[in-house]
Amino acid sequence: QVQLVESGGGLVQPGGSLRLSCAASRSIFSGNPMRWFRQAPGKEREFVGGINSDGNTIYTDSVKGRFTISRENAKNMVYLQMNSLKLEDTAVYYCNSGALWGQGTLVTVSS
Repeated sequence: QVQLVESGGGLVQPGGSLRLSCAASRSIFSGNPMRWFRQAPGKEREFVGGINSDGNTIYTDSVKGRFTISRENAKNMVYLQMNSLKLEDTAVYYCNSGALWGQGTLVTVSS
């Protein structure tokens, strides 16, 4: 079955950390770039960052220096390590590859 499944969301205080995981079917993952997006309440979905098959990463300016994307090829996994979280990072986070999207995982940053 071709799919992406995110996990790891939750409630965290400002300044805290979370690590999101995305489990991908091998047919999706192998050799393909993987991306993370997020959608905050009342806002459009936005690009967070991505990683290609060589491990090169790119991030949107608002998360640079705080978020890190990595991939574990042997397990078909992609991770989003989020540090120094801010209130404005609250959103549903989605894993993406091409036209395929996961169901999303909610991250709430609140004191």
